[in-house]
Amino acid sequence: MQTVVITGGTDGLGKGLALHYLRQGAHVIAVGSTPEKGRALLAEAAALPAGRAAFVRADLTSVAATRDLVNRLTGEHPVVDKLVLCAQRYRLFGGRAVTPEGFEHSFALAYLSRYVLSHGLHDALRAAPRPVIMNVGTPGVPLGRIHWDDLQLARRYSGARATLQSFRANDLLGVAFGVRHAGGGVPYVGYNPGVVSTGMPASLPQPLRAVAKAFFTLFATSVPKAIAPMTALLDDPPGEPFTAHWQRRRLSLGGRAFDRQDALRLHDLTHDLIPA
Repeated sequence: MQTVVITGGTDGLGKGLALHYLRQGAHVIAVGSTPEKGRALLAEAAALPAGRAAFVRADLTSVAATRDLVNRLTGEHPVVDKLVLCAQRYRLFGGRAVTPEGFEHSFALAYLSRYVLSHGLHDALRAAPRPVIMNVGTPGVPLGRIHWDDLQLARRYSGARATLQSFRANDLLGVAFGVRHAGGGVPYVGYNPGVVSTGMPASLPQPLRAVAKAFFTLFATSVPKAIAPMTALLDDPPGEPFTAHWQRRRLSLGGRAFDRQDALRLHDLTHDLIPA
């Protein structure tokens, strides 16, 4: 039985993947922050003929809580076959929010948690016969940058700037992981699913919420259709240490978005921010 860990596993793409792998007979560990959604997933899982589901509540905006999660997972599951990083909560509007540990919210949830989980679960993944990490983000979108002199955006904050920086940071996370763990046998996949019909518009204020819902109705891909190319990559991952994909299209790693020196620079800065 494969062990599949999915952050954001009670909503949208994460939930779609969780149910898919439960149907395949896997042990799926869905990580989320809302117990009600966790109970709903477990109820759906109980109606399936195969697989085993678990819900783990975790605050992924906290580095300490994410490290506790890593310790719990590795203690209970010395072998992890797949790690899928989907957890995200967009804060495009409103003022700057800082976690109790002092990190800007988007940087903490969308980047730091993925950094900690990726590196923290490396050994458990390496013990699997065919492991893979998939970081679900926006590779291939030429927007946003790393604000090297102000990673926490204390001086020039906007929700859009913070969100885009977290996207770019995850591109570099994949590159750095591939370099740092070269030869480790754990391929890292950066994946852009495109526009998917999820509950994301519900978090937006009006009238943008109505506009987003209309756009999703017209152009978004359904979750079952969107996960098909994802599961193809997860079940037959590339052999290279890091690859980036936009749906079924593999992206070139040329250009600044995947710059090796930038990736190692961000890795070192992150290590200094959250020393073990």
